[in-house]
This record gives sequence, C-alpha cells and structure tokens, in this order.
Amino acid sequence: MPLLAEPAVSFPFAIDATDGAARTGALTTSRGVIRTPAFMPVGTAGGVKGLSVAQVKSTGADIMLANTYHLMLRPGAERVARLGGLHAFSSWDGPIITDSGGYQVMSLAKLRTLSETGVVFRSHIDGAAYELTPERAVEIQADLLGVDIIMQLDECPALPAPRAEVETAMERSLRWAVRCKRAFGQRQTQNLFAIVQGGVDESLRRRSAEALVAEGFDGYAVGGLAVGEPQAEMLRTLDATVPLLPRERPRYLMGVGKPIDLVEAVARGIDMFDCVIPTRSGRHGQAWSDAGPINLKNARYAEDRAPLDEGLDCPASRDYSKAFLHHLVKSEELFAQVALSWHNLAYYQRLMQRMREAIAARAFGDFAAAFRERWARAAD
Repeated sequence: MPLLAEPAVSFPFAIDATDGAARTGALTTSRGVIRTPAFMPVGTAGGVKGLSVAQVKSTGADIMLANTYHLMLRPGAERVARLGGLHAFSSWDGPIITDSGGYQVMSLAKLRTLSETGVVFRSHIDGAAYELTPERAVEIQADLLGVDIIMQLDECPALPAPRAEVETAMERSLRWAVRCKRAFGQRQTQNLFAIVQGGVDESLRRRSAEALVAEGFDGYAVGGLAVGEPQAEMLRTLDATVPLLPRERPRYLMGVGKPIDLVEAVARGIDMFDCVIPTRSGRHGQAWSDAGPINLKNARYAEDRAPLDEGLDCPASRDYSKAFLHHLVKSEELFAQVALSWHNLAYYQRLMQRMREAIAARAFGDFAAAFRERWARAAD
C-alpha cells in the first residue's frame, strides 16, 4: 500500500493523566474541547431522538455524532450544505463527528453491489439508487455536512463470519482508507479518522492497525465490534489491538455500548465512544444505573416514590418518582421516552466524568473493580 508523503493535520490531543492503560485528556477542535474519555450521543438524523439541543448539552456532552447514510438520503447532503452545513442546520454549535455510512449501507440498504470502487445501493426509504465511494463519503462529511471529525469509508461484515470474508473486508477497508486520505487532503479545521477492522482475529487486526498507523491519520477507531460477538471476544480483541495504536492520537471504539463495556474499554485505553443504547433504551422504558438497567415497565415500580437518581443533576433523574415514570411508560406517554432518554444520557455523561476523575486521581483500578462487582451482583 503506498504511503502519502505528508501526515494529516491534527487537532491537538493532550493526555493529562494515566492509570494503567486508562487515560484522560482533551481533544481540542476548532469548535470546542472534547474531554476524554468521551461519550458521544447519537443524533442519527442530525438531532438526538426525543431531545432538544439544550437538553443534550445539559447532560455534559461535548460532541455529537450524526449519521452520514441517513442524512445523505434525507434531507440530502447537498440540501444540508445549502442550509449552511450540519451545525447551522441542527443548531448544534459544538464539535460533530459523522460515521461514513458504510455500516448502514451494509445493514439497512435494500439491495447493494459491493466493488473495489465503492458500493451501489438502494435506499431503504424509497428504493432510489445511490453510490457511495471513499471519495464521496469524504465529500459528504467534510464539504457538504461540514463536520469536524470525518470517518473513512469501510466495510464492516457482521460477526460471526468466515475468516476469508473478514480478511477481504479488512483489506478493502485499508485501500479505501488511502483513498479517503487523498480525498481529504490537508485541512486545519477538520480531522480524518481511520478504522481498524479484522473481526475478532488478532492477526488481521494487527495487519490493519499497522498499515493504518504507517499511513498516518488524525485518530484511530476500532470498528467491527459489538456486531454479534460475545463481550469476552470484544475485550480480547481490544487487548490485542489498542496497544498497536499511537499513544499520541485519540482512540475511538465505535458503536459501544453498555456502561460496563465503557468501563472495560477505558481500562484498555479507549478515549471515545458512541452508541444508541441510552436513547433507544429510554424509548423502550429502560433507565440505566451502575447496577444495570431499570425496567420501568415492571410492576415493582408502581408505588416507588424514589427518583431514578437524586444525586444526578438532571431534572428527569431527580424530579420524578419511579412510580410516575412507570405510570407514563405504561400509559405510552411521549414524555416517558423523553425523560428516560434524558436521564440515560445524563447518567452516561456522569459515568464518563467519574472515570476521568478516577484516572486523574490514579484510582481508576479501584473504580473499575467496584463497578464490575456491582454490575455482576445485579446480574445474579
């Protein structure tokens, strides 16, 4: 694979403290500082489902993730560009990261034809035909949506899958990474992240990571996990992959996950996360806590006067009883979805803050051990 002559331009990334492999710091973008470890709420269509920008910001989120695939289909990337770009369109003035759309093409498109050029697919909305290439993925994210962190186009097979299939996808993703970097060029106010692929095969992950690091990117994501494999396999893959990534650049675990997954991944040196779990769970009557999920559909909460978490600085967490939220869930009131999604994002953000503080105090090992114990006890 040919190497480009010059490295990408990077947002400054400072590591302030470490405790084992866990680390805390800050990624400074042109639109604000992202405190790490960071959890990025998912705004699929440019906004987090059920919540206002003010509500999302009140949880402590520094950055939002938006979905390239959904935005390119509706309202269309060119329309967003005409309306001033995704920041103006969504009224989110902080940093925004977008995925490349590759995963959604593979999982949602009605029909698709994959080739070295890219992927031709039909929209799951209306069946219209589209083509997504590495160059087009960069154009949409960087030039039309105008986001701060752009992800390379990759191929992400669902697991389990035959090794040959995973290897083919990994090698194609490497070639597409080079094309994305050429299309991206040198930019002062945007970053391009590469994606390490290879399933749960350690040798494939090593080949992917080493090639991408040699190429040189602004950040490195670990993709293709939490797609059907057991948690133990995911953690084993992180153990083998994360040490191969540059210490001086951000490390991003895509699409993960439950609170225990975040704690375990931070313990292995991951800096950034995104996942739909907080808001998706909220829309289905579930609130998150250190002891796992609280199912508000359960009759045990019908007369529970305690709030979800009176120590959490979020109205949804402290101002309403579980009994009231149970009633709203059973009545299918829309505010139940809003309140539980709001609480869940606030809980996730506080969890990240607690991990940052524990790392800074060199107490993360104790924090993680206590968290694992509570989680295991709740699962019994």
